[in-house]
Amino acid sequence: MSIYATLWGLKFPREGLALPDCDWIRVTAQGVPAHIGTPTPGLGYEDGDPYGAFLPPPLKTDAQGEHEYMRAVVFVTEETTKGTERSPQEYADPLLMLTGEQYATLSFGELHRRLCDALKDEGSQQPLRD
Repeated sequence: MSIYATLWGLKFPREGLALPDCDWIRVTAQGVPAHIGTPTPGLGYEDGDPYGAFLPPPLKTDAQGEHEYMRAVVFVTEETTKGTERSPQEYADPLLMLTGEQYATLSFGELHRRLCDALKDEGSQQPLRD
């Protein structure tokens, strides 16, 4: 079972710059719900957060596992591999990772710019984080 919920998928210019003859690549936003890894008692993570090495800090939720924001939103392409030595749930080289709060408060224009910048820099193999 995956810890991710697909939020949306859109095509972006593969190299981050829309030109008349550019190639396009699908970017998918994968949300991590707030209850994943939560320290809230009774929700299954009493032994700790197994995803803390590659996700933003877990969120304290209500007793039903709800929170105002998602824990994280991870942006990937169809070429992004999922599964690392550390965890089968980790994306190897995501384009961008935001906390749920950052995602909720970011305008689409700013998100678009940041994803295009990440696609321009994809060759560096460094995921962009805030």
